Amino acid sequence: MATIELAQVIKKQHLIDPEICIRCNTCEETCPIDAITHDGTNYVVRPDVCNHCMACVAPCPTGAIDNWQPVLAEKMYSLDEQYSWDELPAPLALDVADITALADAGATGADADADAEVTIQGSNYVAGSQVPPWSASHSYTNLYGTRNVVTATVSGNYRLTDESSDSDIRHVVLDFGDAPFPVLEGQSIGIIPPGTDAGDRLHHARQYSLASPRDGERPRYNNVSITVKRVVQDYDGNPVRGVCSNYVCDLKKGDKVQVIGPFGHTFLMPNHPGANIIMICTGTGSAPMRAMTERRRRKRLQEPGDDRGKLMLFFGARCKEELPYFGPLNKLPKDFIDINFAFSRTPGEPKKYVQDVMRERLPDLLALLRNDDTYIYVCGVKGMESGVLEVLQEAAASGGMQWSELHATLRQKGRLHLETY
Repeated sequence: MATIELAQVIKKQHLIDPEICIRCNTCEETCPIDAITHDGTNYVVRPDVCNHCMACVAPCPTGAIDNWQPVLAEKMYSLDEQYSWDELPAPLALDVADITALADAGATGADADADAEVTIQGSNYVAGSQVPPWSASHSYTNLYGTRNVVTATVSGNYRLTDESSDSDIRHVVLDFGDAPFPVLEGQSIGIIPPGTDAGDRLHHARQYSLASPRDGERPRYNNVSITVKRVVQDYDGNPVRGVCSNYVCDLKKGDKVQVIGPFGHTFLMPNHPGANIIMICTGTGSAPMRAMTERRRRKRLQEPGDDRGKLMLFFGARCKEELPYFGPLNKLPKDFIDINFAFSRTPGEPKKYVQDVMRERLPDLLALLRNDDTYIYVCGVKGMESGVLEVLQEAAASGGMQWSELHATLRQKGRLHLETY
């Protein structure tokens, strides 16, 4: 009875840590009941809507969403309070006398028929079904945050797209010197642009997937690379200036950059050499695919006689001039990687998107889906996700496989990873 009475005056409120939140909007898109919202400063949780379903926890790249604080039931933090935070408030501290008094006070309004039991300890929920591949290496996350940023030095900034293209996509290399920064393929970092916004607040960090493998863009050096597009308009074609992306695109060799992270513990490649990897991406979503491909390429050179699984890539862009890494990809051996390009704006040719090219390869996709050692990675614009999943379902159905069962297995075993935005 005491536990029930105490739960009536103390609640566990779901909060988002503004210090490590990178405002990627993943939590708001994921929440099935619209309990998460945001303003120009913070992403916050509506205390009167959130039902603690935990759907938002696993997809969060930084862990900012996974915070549960005990609060007085009548003094839960409002949205306005959450919007004003630069950091989480201190957790509610109660000694034995406080707890006894609260329980006694709550007893007058207690429901004698109540049979629920709620505790105020930290969250003990299971964070969803999104897991890394069983053979993936252990990832280190959140080693650096806004209170202990690490400074990297730009050692290279190269344009990836053709000079004739309006799409300016850059390959930027960052060197961390002697500062420890262990990373894995599939992880990301946050970059904090200098200056303040219109409200005179420091700019928030923006997230970028790593384009280099774990041993660095330059092997055995403490560096990483990212793939960044200069932002001049939004997805609807409206003019916009992407503060951080344009800052990164303008960086010169020798410039210093403030970095936080690394982030990500599920979108990781398998270490098992026999694993097949299907990579599906558009634009800068090619970054993690480039990292995984380069990891496999280097391993192949180091161990030439080793029998490795298949690599299959579906890569979409408007035209070849706007496709990053187009030249290097074409130089990779055909027996190393199966590359399928999809161009939607090539003059004189029909529009093709990644799902269209995937549909042309249904028998090959089916063969890979039948293999328990096949892993699928999708990265790019949000609009591609439904089309990709639809083709995977068609491939499964063509072989008499039940997609609902296969999809559940893929997710449960860390074999299907989606990172769209």
